[in-house]
Amino acid sequence: MSSEHMQIGEVATRTELSLRTIRHYEDTGLVIPSARSQGGFRLYTEADVARLMVIRRMKPLGFTLDEMRALLDTTDRLDSGEELPPVDREQLLERIRGFEQAAQQRVADLRTQLARAEEFATTLAERLTRTPAS
Repeated sequence: MSSEHMQIGEVATRTELSLRTIRHYEDTGLVIPSARSQGGFRLYTEADVARLMVIRRMKPLGFTLDEMRALLDTTDRLDSGEELPPVDREQLLERIRGFEQAAQQRVADLRTQLARAEEFATTLAERLTRTPAS
């Protein structure tokens, strides 16, 4: 086994994703292991780990599997090294801008939710300090 390939356990540790989750992303076609060992074990590269990290970052923001796939397909095309017509390149960059704007909006929404949750927790803590112990 080449040193640039990792088995799924190491990938799980590095990405903080479960084996089951990584296999699910393989089943849905989001991340396909770059190779298999002679024994049939999945083998991953740094590029595979990078794809998993994109997915891991999109998931808490509520992006769907189809949206994840669309972003990965877009970045794959941009990173392929092929000469893209300027119109195609601009369309791909515009698609990434759309994802960036959606991510920023979702982060703002989560900040609002977090502020409300913290406010609620503080209210409960204050309530406990105002109530005499019996």
